[in-house]
Amino acid sequence: MIAVGKRHGYGQTSIVPHNVPFVLLGSGLLWFGWFGFNAGSALAASPIAGLAFTTTMLAPAGTLIVWTILDAMRSGKPTAVGAATAIVVGLVAVTPAAGFVSPVNALILGGIAAIPSYFAIQFRAKTSLDDSLDVIAAHGVGGTVGALLTGVFAEKSLNTVADGLLYGNPGQLLIQATAVLAAIVYSGVASFVLLKLIGLVIPLTASASEQVEGIDISAHGEEAYMHASGAAMVEAAAGSMSEQPAFKPVRGEV
Repeated sequence: MIAVGKRHGYGQTSIVPHNVPFVLLGSGLLWFGWFGFNAGSALAASPIAGLAFTTTMLAPAGTLIVWTILDAMRSGKPTAVGAATAIVVGLVAVTPAAGFVSPVNALILGGIAAIPSYFAIQFRAKTSLDDSLDVIAAHGVGGTVGALLTGVFAEKSLNTVADGLLYGNPGQLLIQATAVLAAIVYSGVASFVLLKLIGLVIPLTASASEQVEGIDISAHGEEAYMHASGAAMVEAAAGSMSEQPAFKPVRGEV
């Protein structure tokens, strides 16, 4: 957001998801792939891999339930895009905890993670910050909450590593907080420097005219969807065809 800047027209025109079914399809595929991401981190077909697989199923479910309730309380209607966002938040939150917490605690962790991420998105919407995928709210806040709660819910009996706050080891929460702070500083500084270096070679964002025309056309020379001018062309073609005589196939034509 800071290095790249806003999209053209952000805050002045309505910019909404162009295909909600694709958003849901993508989040479902992401959830499916995340099983391999978390369970595969065990590098073996082991009890830890099984635990990570189970917690990866349950945490996003907890997030989805709480998020849907918050959506309904705020606007009276839960949204499909909100549900997809909730799934991502739950997946991000459980990742640091996947092999260290019990299934029940994973469900609780996911439910807790929904709350700060949800309100972070509501806060961002009231500012001039253009975070089109809500990366800070979903990945940043969700990941931070998940890493901290790992220091609360971790059980040594499950992974032989360390207990968390609830199991008599409050020091683990401090360790998690230190790691989170280090990750924020390192990734923030490194990303900013890299983006500035890349910006010296190529533009970091498309020009205003390219954004208005559409990146599919300006970058790839083709339209991804038939709309606007494309729809007008179809209507014009349909009008001209209506003036032609009806097509009559002859023998041998398919």
